[in-house]
Amino acid sequence: MLGNNTVYKTIILTLAITSSLSGASLGSLLFHGNCITCHEETKAVSAPSVLEFREHYLRAFPKKKDFVNYMSAWVEHPDAQKSIMLDAIKKYELMPELGFEKSTLEIIAEYIYETDFTKEHEGHKD
Repeated sequence: MLGNNTVYKTIILTLAITSSLSGASLGSLLFHGNCITCHEETKAVSAPSVLEFREHYLRAFPKKKDFVNYMSAWVEHPDAQKSIMLDAIKKYELMPELGFEKSTLEIIAEYIYETDFTKEHEGHKD
């Protein structure tokens, strides 16, 4: 049986190959294949919208490295004590641990940092 680490690496490799063929970045594929399930781009339904949490993170961490490090660490192990969005936790509850590797979360966080979700962007669907 394959270990979780091997499975995740296989998924990432598959996505990387797919992204090369389709022109979409790995970050876009990972984000739109996973995060969008709960975090819609422009409206909050079951969790804060991407616009909302991206704005909070950009204010707190304007430098890309800091943004990516904090967001990926927090999503890897969500902790209300370390949250910069306590109102969102009160409204939607604490985000569950998802089991992604930190390196995968860093790719997603980089995509979120670099993407203006108010405009049409890679992976965007109407």
